[in-house]
Amino acid sequence: MPLTLPSAWQTQLSQAIRDPRELCRRLGLDDAWLPGAERGHALFEIRVPEAFLARMRHGDPNDPLLHQVLPLAAEGESVPGYVTDPLAEAEHTSGPGLIHKYNGRVLLIASPACAVNCRYCFRRHFPYADNSPSRAQWERSLETLHNDPSIHEAILSGGDPLAASDRQLAWLIERLEAIPHLKRLRLHTRLPVVIPDRVDDALLGWLGATRLQKVVVLHINHANEIDKAVIDACARLKAAGATLLNQSVLLRNVNDSVDALAQLSERLFEAGVLPYYLHVLDPVAGAAHFDVPDEEARELVAGLREELPGFLLPRLVREIPGEASKTPL
Repeated sequence: MPLTLPSAWQTQLSQAIRDPRELCRRLGLDDAWLPGAERGHALFEIRVPEAFLARMRHGDPNDPLLHQVLPLAAEGESVPGYVTDPLAEAEHTSGPGLIHKYNGRVLLIASPACAVNCRYCFRRHFPYADNSPSRAQWERSLETLHNDPSIHEAILSGGDPLAASDRQLAWLIERLEAIPHLKRLRLHTRLPVVIPDRVDDALLGWLGATRLQKVVVLHINHANEIDKAVIDACARLKAAGATLLNQSVLLRNVNDSVDALAQLSERLFEAGVLPYYLHVLDPVAGAAHFDVPDEEARELVAGLREELPGFLLPRLVREIPGEASKTPL
């Protein structure tokens, strides 16, 4: 078998910053940040690709992109109500990598890896070791989908599904296409944002060829995340026939102002992406310092409604375990 060399995006993924000391050094941050960064890193390791780092402001500890990825000592504090499985996903995992919470759709953990480790991630404690199926296990999960005609949509998630190889994803999509009652394929991903080179010809090949309707849900929290490379990646996804939506998380010291949220919606639309959801924080252990209370969140959206046309206004929601859908706030 010929040697397969890593692609540009795989090289960037493998070379992501994984040491809090290096992150602080590269951004010119004061050494006072190091003890807390190292304590947080010990709980949930840091991972920051170079392409994302390049969008952060040098020497600014208040940079909104840095806040999303810099570990803090506060992550080790025990806060009532903040738990390791805030969405009770363990109760809905019917097989390795298969989560079935809502009618008509299932979620497949297509990869345990992420290109960037966001400190507020609701799956930061997820048991990926138990949910990284082999192909034989995938076949059993796919059989489950095949035998349930009520399922019309497959959602690829993770980790980040686009951290998987294109060969693996093409194999999985081919088998999903063979399920006659499936209509839609949804990808929840941050990779086109943090490593825009991920949207390459190989990805566009299998994505553009599928018979399934394609929805790519990006995860962008601040307008500064969207540079020309991200806009170009979005254009390539749209050219492959994908509908592009965005979901954000309302985060203290990242996007907790009307101005920041309005700029995000405007910048998303410039990139051809529609704002979809604005999530309040899922109460995951280690992330309480990002919380914005519900009443403040409602006030922000009320202010945003005065600034933006309706089609640029994301829906403010909370995910409540056991509910049939997201809950509007």
